[in-house]
Amino acid sequence: MAKIDYIVMALYLVGILSVGFMLSRKVKSSGDLFAAGGRSPWWASGLSAFMTMFSAGTFVVWGGIAYERGLVAVSINLCYGVAALAAGYFLAGRWKNLGIDSPAEYVSLRFGKPALHLYTWTMLVFRMVGVAVALYALAKIMVALMPLGEGVPFRDPATGNLGLHWAVFLFGLVVVVYTMVGGLWAVLMTDVLQFIVLTLAVLFVASMILLKAVDAGASLQQIPENFLKPTSGEYGMLFLAGWAAIHFFMIGAEWAFVQRYLCVENARAAKKATYLFAALYLVSPVLWFLPPMVFRVIEPGLDKEQAYILACQSVLPAGMVGLMVAAMFSATASMVSSQLNVFAGVLTQDIYKRLLRPDSSEQELVRVGRIATALLGFSLIGIALMVPRMGGAERVIVALTSLIVTPLLAPSVWGLLRKNTSLGHVFITVAICFMAGLVTYAIKNGLISLPSGFLSEWANWVRRYAQSADVLVGVVLPVVLLLFLDLSSFKRTNPGWTRLVSHEPEPIDSAGTHPGRMPACIVAGGMGACGVMMLGILPFNNEGHGMLILFAAVMLGLAAAILFTVRRTREQGKVQERWGVEKH
Repeated sequence: MAKIDYIVMALYLVGILSVGFMLSRKVKSSGDLFAAGGRSPWWASGLSAFMTMFSAGTFVVWGGIAYERGLVAVSINLCYGVAALAAGYFLAGRWKNLGIDSPAEYVSLRFGKPALHLYTWTMLVFRMVGVAVALYALAKIMVALMPLGEGVPFRDPATGNLGLHWAVFLFGLVVVVYTMVGGLWAVLMTDVLQFIVLTLAVLFVASMILLKAVDAGASLQQIPENFLKPTSGEYGMLFLAGWAAIHFFMIGAEWAFVQRYLCVENARAAKKATYLFAALYLVSPVLWFLPPMVFRVIEPGLDKEQAYILACQSVLPAGMVGLMVAAMFSATASMVSSQLNVFAGVLTQDIYKRLLRPDSSEQELVRVGRIATALLGFSLIGIALMVPRMGGAERVIVALTSLIVTPLLAPSVWGLLRKNTSLGHVFITVAICFMAGLVTYAIKNGLISLPSGFLSEWANWVRRYAQSADVLVGVVLPVVLLLFLDLSSFKRTNPGWTRLVSHEPEPIDSAGTHPGRMPACIVAGGMGACGVMMLGILPFNNEGHGMLILFAAVMLGLAAAILFTVRRTREQGKVQERWGVEKH
């Protein structure tokens, strides 16, 4: 990275911190801190959900599959869009119509306090460890791109790059601070800005890599065999169907996504947000994975996990590398901030308020919520710093808890749709699926051996088709169990269903928190800043001026169009208000 890249990266970090502090003025109550007062624009919620699905692994893992196997990486990611469409149609509006403050409140009403504790602590461990591993992976990728000179603070003497521990701490600290001070408003709006940065960076890389391929004389004959087929090896149709089903339950019931349905004004807005999320995932995977796929034709034989980064480095001008690093940070930051906010909300509203201090004031809840966010955030940073010393233990923790999480999400969705689903159904599904998953995990990792015969053949199939085995245990088994349990209690109405449908929502004290035109202005400001930045890096580059000017013009034009629309809407509102007063 050149000096201008560090400047771009620093400006980006300062920008999202500034947005967090600016939006802290919107936080007047716990409803603002964890639900945006129920006033989030649907498009902000949809873009935030889209970004929550991202991490740096999107570039490394799926980018590596795109480089190695081609179009199948696009097929896998299109499954997210299919799953989001189904979740939007069947579930998003239902969540909003419940009148609940948080997904944990739904679990408590529908299944009782034992289920609340099971869901809360299991998912908290799973998400905190998983997100910490993602933060560590992000830092490991980014430090390789960030050499520092002698005497520069945070430099690792052994590598000459930014120190890995410093990267984990600094990047984690930025996310913790803006999430703590700005709450869900900051999470939503920084996600929108991060979407802009990510989209700009990927569009620029895709355009430049195509030009590089043309200049290098690449042809269709150089494309590897089966590279453009939608399935490949273990990533067959069964896997894709199961992947879509898994993510239907995930998008439909995981708490970070449910929070996006609850923070908008009504059920229609919740559906629109999810449909936007789906539409983006049905279109954008082709764009994301174009760089590694084209780079395979230009430079075959590279390490697949480094392919995306190497493709970016080969075409990006000075300054744009910093923006690409910012985009990679954005991908993980969105996931981290979402999980911090949703679990801080659960600990504050559903554990502290409902179980410990029912009479606590809103000011107290805001204070406790920020403390909970900080504690979770620094715990996450601590876990991320310990990852190198865990010796693979973190992967075991994530793998074992993930055996419980998917079976937890399926009963949650089932209980939203069916009146006879009970706490017993939850525990039976989790217990059986966990045991089946544990056996499957042990077989895949060679921890147990089975006698010859049918069991041995089955074990060989599990090892050979590990992805399909995960689908059977993670999707087919819980659905079959829930279907059987549903049929066995078909005519019963569980008391939890009665509690849920008779629930009266508590009024949210969110006076003065209506966003007005603020979200649109933040988007325009972000686009304008990106446009100015691209013009600002022109003097530092000898090539690529035309592409930089083109992208800068597009960003500045979009920013101007948004501001013009905002101003026109404001003027129309003033005219209507004046007309209404005069008529009265």
